[in-house]
Amino acid sequence: MIIKGKEYVYKIHQNTYHCAMDVTMDYIGGKWKTIVLWYLRDKTLRFGELKKQIPDITEKMLSLQLKKLEEDGLVKREVFAEVPLRVEYSLTEFGKSLKPVVEAIAKWGRALGETEGKLVELK
Repeated sequence: MIIKGKEYVYKIHQNTYHCAMDVTMDYIGGKWKTIVLWYLRDKTLRFGELKKQIPDITEKMLSLQLKKLEEDGLVKREVFAEVPLRVEYSLTEFGKSLKPVVEAIAKWGRALGETEGKLVELK
């Protein structure tokens, strides 16, 4: 990015970002990350519960997205030593800092859906 005629980048961990949007999209970009963050924004969910909320995502893709969100420090994975094994996912404090961003994205999408389309109930 150019600020007052000088070129700058953000260095975060081992990554180089050329602007703030680049940073944000690395953390929440892609088809599924923001959707996962949306469903975890106010509650803790097990893998199966999360999968039910996002029927079009494959189990493999959900697993990959959760792993990436966990690596980025946005999602916490908690394993309970029970039979059967119970694993729960929730937002970390860092992940919760994205809640207003995710809600703003959803608000924008709802407004576009209402003005350019229609809400259709599935049977």
